[in-house]
Amino acid sequence: MDSALALHRFHFAFTITFHYLFVQLTLGLGFLLFVLKTLALRTGDEHYNDAARFWAKIFAVNFALGVVTGIPMEFQFGTNWSQFSRAAGGVIGHTLGMEGLYSFFLESSFLGLFLYGEKILGRTGHWFSAMAVWIGSWMSAYLIVATDAWMQHPVGYALGSKGEIILTSWTTLLFNEWAFWQFWHAILGGLVTGSFAMAGIGAMYVLLKKHGDYGPTFVKVGVTAGVIAALLVAFPTGDQQGKLVGRHQPVTLAAMEGHFETAAGAPIAILGQPDVDKQRLDNPFLIPGVLSFITHTRWEAEVKGLSDFPREQWPDSIPLLYYSFHIMVGLGTIFIAIMALSFLQLWRGRLYASKPLLWILMLAMPLPYVANTAGWMTAELGRQPWLIYGLMRTSAGVSPHVSSGSAMFTLLGFLGLYTLLLMLGLFMIWREIEHGPGHEGPAH
Repeated sequence: MDSALALHRFHFAFTITFHYLFVQLTLGLGFLLFVLKTLALRTGDEHYNDAARFWAKIFAVNFALGVVTGIPMEFQFGTNWSQFSRAAGGVIGHTLGMEGLYSFFLESSFLGLFLYGEKILGRTGHWFSAMAVWIGSWMSAYLIVATDAWMQHPVGYALGSKGEIILTSWTTLLFNEWAFWQFWHAILGGLVTGSFAMAGIGAMYVLLKKHGDYGPTFVKVGVTAGVIAALLVAFPTGDQQGKLVGRHQPVTLAAMEGHFETAAGAPIAILGQPDVDKQRLDNPFLIPGVLSFITHTRWEAEVKGLSDFPREQWPDSIPLLYYSFHIMVGLGTIFIAIMALSFLQLWRGRLYASKPLLWILMLAMPLPYVANTAGWMTAELGRQPWLIYGLMRTSAGVSPHVSSGSAMFTLLGFLGLYTLLLMLGLFMIWREIEHGPGHEGPAH
């Protein structure tokens, strides 16, 4: 691969991965803040308002860092991927522009009201501001996902006389079937992250016997939301996303599963190491027929293998794609087990006394970040070698006059600056966690 192209790809991958570390938590916490404010409004218990204020501070830190790291990402379309922007700007400009104009301003404006306007807004008004923050964050996510979904499954377009891509149907772009399932899969993944964060911090407070009743509240809300989200991530959203890949990107499905030879009643690989040169899985642990059933709802259905596709259509990093997919699925299964067991113990009234399970909830907090990152790697590596699937190859979308030296210079600058931002963000979040909830009244 050309060195400049490789650097451009790595630069964007680093930027968007780092950015999404903060976004996924706000997607989950936005909804959970609304839940806490709803409990406060229904019960009149100030305890839930204090809990919401505490998590609002952590939300605000993540939101600020998400904005700071997200804006340069969109500029990279022009600096590093100008040919892509020239060809597809008339399409993706709609969704990206709407995300900034409507969703981002809705979320940021009402976040300010939520943080500083509680006394002015009153109980009901403050509840509405929490709802607006939640809806704004999810609207923003939908419009970004719709952009990516169009690159995965382009619809509602025509090619102009000079090869430019012209949008022919705004509604088809916005309501792309791929966008619908990808959005819910991503949103629920963010809710898993938020749920594990809330349950994990709550478990830590319970284990340390700090901050009174707030620990049990955080555990209860986090586990209840988490078990629902973990199940829905797998089915129906993950299942439907997989079926879309099977229909529209069959070569991607084969690479994700390490499926090299076409077979009826195709097995699914639980374990194994792909050997691309020999076109086989080493040390495989297979379950017969499951891949056929998942993709076609028939145990005996034929699933094409990589050998049926031209080599130039194969994803260019099959081992990384295979491992990313299996890490995502494996961790997702573990999340279901952890949250289901925790919910069962919560229902029995034994969770707060179960130290091993509380330790598991606390130590599992980083794992949703790994799973969500692996999920996005699966989606983006799977689309390769296409930047816009079937329309523009990745090699054709880069900025032709940006050298590898320039790309490396900016990449090193981003690496250094984002490391400092991560350290600052972790320090601010830890300071709020250590301070704990329940020590402040409504903000003025």
